[in-house]
Amino acid sequence: MAGLTVLAKTGKPTDIRIEEVLISFEDIQYRAPYKFGGVAVDRATLLNVECTVRTRAGKIAKGFGSMPLGNVWAFPSRTMPYDVTLGAMRQLAAKLAPLTAAYKEYGHPIEINTALEPEYLKAAVTVSAERKLAAPIPKLCTLVTASAIDGAIHDAFGKAHSRNCYQTYGPDLLGPDLSAFLGSAFRGERLDKYLLKQPRPVVNLYHSVGGADPLLAADIVKPVGDGLPETLPEWIRYNGLHHIKIKLQGDELNWDIERVVGIDRIAQETRPEIDWRYCVDFNERCPNVEYLLEFLRKVKEKTPKGFNRIEYIEQPTARDLKADRANRIHEAAKLRPVVIDESLTDLETLLLARELGYTGVALKACKGQSQAMLMAAAGQKYKMFLCVQDLTCPGASLIHSAGIAAHVPGVSGIEANSRQYLPAANARWAKTHPGVFVIKNGSLRTAELTGAGISAVPA
Repeated sequence: MAGLTVLAKTGKPTDIRIEEVLISFEDIQYRAPYKFGGVAVDRATLLNVECTVRTRAGKIAKGFGSMPLGNVWAFPSRTMPYDVTLGAMRQLAAKLAPLTAAYKEYGHPIEINTALEPEYLKAAVTVSAERKLAAPIPKLCTLVTASAIDGAIHDAFGKAHSRNCYQTYGPDLLGPDLSAFLGSAFRGERLDKYLLKQPRPVVNLYHSVGGADPLLAADIVKPVGDGLPETLPEWIRYNGLHHIKIKLQGDELNWDIERVVGIDRIAQETRPEIDWRYCVDFNERCPNVEYLLEFLRKVKEKTPKGFNRIEYIEQPTARDLKADRANRIHEAAKLRPVVIDESLTDLETLLLARELGYTGVALKACKGQSQAMLMAAAGQKYKMFLCVQDLTCPGASLIHSAGIAAHVPGVSGIEANSRQYLPAANARWAKTHPGVFVIKNGSLRTAELTGAGISAVPA
């Protein structure tokens, strides 16, 4: 891996190097299918990572990271079945772990991740060839696969210095300024300028309504019967909700319109005293911006209050922005913030999204802690709307996501739907982090996220 040491030459005495990276997989079933992007998902495979690091002074620390291998979202395919794309991600993870462990330069976690990302992408090319995939592993999929490793490194670094990871991004521990990672426009700017050292005590929760989720009792085909809510009014009362994320089809205009109108009516009837807020997410399935504009026009016509409650729109059209330059979002963005999600894999795609009219950024732990921090800085510099989105993250990965939402200024809220679809995977974490997993008043209580590292596992 020659040529990967440029960033590490700043030589801070607080730097770490990787000693060991161990991975394991955990398969879990959803309590009910979650439909998004036209596909119903009923299972998840978690990638769990244990990482051991050593400081220049010889101190050893261990970190932990976890993330769902969300292949349906990160590696969608019409020709390759679920097991094929998941198998590719599992094999890629098995290559990334020793690759990371073999990198023996000292550095800050963001420096280490920046140096290793090109090698991660090369490994993805190798896996694609070895498995003779019908389409190569995309960059987004590589980021998702590497995210648990990156998270474990940040967690270990914080523990090595007995600090929460959000207190490790200042110049005392991170040598280069942001220009080393984001280019000359950020010369002289420090990452910690864009982050809160202490978490916000409360973050709004966006409850997700999947495309197949029953709204009312009459919509239930087969009850789950596990004691948790099964309809939208039940969830609203159970968690005291005031924010809802609405998954839409993108290819059935009338269905999309009526889905929003119906959810707005139910929300208003269930809690009429609430100033409701919605996010609408098409998961890139709108054929063009005209579809989106017609959707917004009809929703406003049918429910003016419901329209006003839409806080932002998430990735309406296809993720390949370079191939889809005709779909400029400017007119829609005049009505509501339009957030880039699936397309966002680096600064280049963020700048292209801005050119095409996108006015917001979705930050995700599943793209890596390093990228989330850098995109949080870029989004703020360019005065973009900010939100934190989920990958049905349970356990440690939800704690990771909640930490991002609690430490990035201006974040509107966090989607956190594992309590709906993977509650069993959260059970043991609720004992150590009740504020994140026991939802009251429609919010995550994030004041408790102050432990060393990412706060996923006690030091």
